[in-house]
Amino acid sequence: MSDTQFRATLEMLVPLVIKEISKSRNVSEQEAFELLYSSLLYSILEVESTKLWHLSQLTLANLLNEELETGSINLPREA
Repeated sequence: MSDTQFRATLEMLVPLVIKEISKSRNVSEQEAFELLYSSLLYSILEVESTKLWHLSQLTLANLLNEELETGSINLPREA
């Protein structure tokens, strides 16, 4: 995948993940945005070769919630 394609994929995926985080944590979208962008998960997600971008927004929101609750992430095998 080219860098342009990857950036476009993230631009479509991130707002969906933010909505899921907002719902699951009962926070505003702005708070969800801040949680996501300051997370270890996002630092992994923004690297194309990790292939986290192919996971659903619900799975990514759940991974963020796991990180916030435990301080670590257990990535799915398919990632």
